[in-house]
Amino acid sequence: MRVLLAFDKFKDSLTAPAACDLATRALRAAHPDWTIDSAPLADGGEGFCEILTRAAGGELRNFSVAGPLGGKIEATIGFVPLANIPAPARALLSLDIGHSSSDIPPTVAVVEMAAASGLALLAPELRDPWQTSTAGTGQLIRAAADLGAAAILLGVGGSATSDLGLGALGSLGFTFCSSAGALISPPIPSAWSRIARLDGQVPATLPPIRIACDVTNPLLGPRGAAAIYGPQKGLRPADLQRLDHESARLGLMLCTHCRQPDSLMDTPGAGAAGGISFGLMTAARAQLLPGFDLVAAWLDLDRRLAAADLVITGEGRFDESSLSGKGPGAVAARALALGKTVHVFAGAVTATPRSGLTLHAITPNGISLDQALREASANLSATISCAFP
Repeated sequence: MRVLLAFDKFKDSLTAPAACDLATRALRAAHPDWTIDSAPLADGGEGFCEILTRAAGGELRNFSVAGPLGGKIEATIGFVPLANIPAPARALLSLDIGHSSSDIPPTVAVVEMAAASGLALLAPELRDPWQTSTAGTGQLIRAAADLGAAAILLGVGGSATSDLGLGALGSLGFTFCSSAGALISPPIPSAWSRIARLDGQVPATLPPIRIACDVTNPLLGPRGAAAIYGPQKGLRPADLQRLDHESARLGLMLCTHCRQPDSLMDTPGAGAAGGISFGLMTAARAQLLPGFDLVAAWLDLDRRLAAADLVITGEGRFDESSLSGKGPGAVAARALALGKTVHVFAGAVTATPRSGLTLHAITPNGISLDQALREASANLSATISCAFP
């Protein structure tokens, strides 16, 4: 029996690699003769950098950068030789990169926004999009460029911010001033009413930026960054209209300063991660890529699915929208299309089972969310052991 394990993270309890490791141990204990292929998934949020870098034999390096509320934190950049990235993923990156030196092959820097500007870095009571900044993400991008990366791949899931990426742009050479000429730094949304002028630009030597993004939200309006993602970042309902209005004003200022059309605010995906996609598209000509398609190509997922007899996937929650989405739902859909048997393990399951698909809720009835999160490791192992005795 050939088994493919392709778990995503169980939010606030298990990383994707940890879930795959737990499943591997549980299966090998009962079936030592099975061949197990482990392919942890990443959606652009936590784990994106490490998973893609390790999969392509790259190098992880730590950097001290600003956290979402300031202060210093350690965050990681992955440096991956371009030649190590599977050809389908290189095609999606659409990079025109030659060798700058016969001795130094080009590398792609994998940057994870969640590592520097992520929601998981803040306790719930500290989450407030008026106060958080993407400055640390910009510092990671700058560090990757300074170290000679030929391109930067940015994953933007799990952000704590709604600053249009202005904090990142501040780390890349932009300045923000009041009408009296006072420097406003960091340019967090609570200070936007004082910003009257933008100056500066990103360095001409900044390598091309590709953003892995599966959301299609525009920057503004009822499906925009503030309306859809603001509440999970601590935005109060009474503040939604004000943040959206200020986002429109600063967005127009940025477009004007960069001589870009304000229609960029309507681009599908411009509202990703509090608008950092919009900011980097406008100021640094960043391009958006379909996140799950890129990860699947990078991990050679289609070949690994075809080779498997049994596919096991899962995440924190699996609902009706999952099979039409990304991550484990997309893995399950691709596997079912190949006629594979698929088992999904999730903390909470509300999707309807269908032919070839078996769903397992790992959380026992009657326990609190806090307990479920604490005991996720034990619950996942036990449920897998029961499903495959």
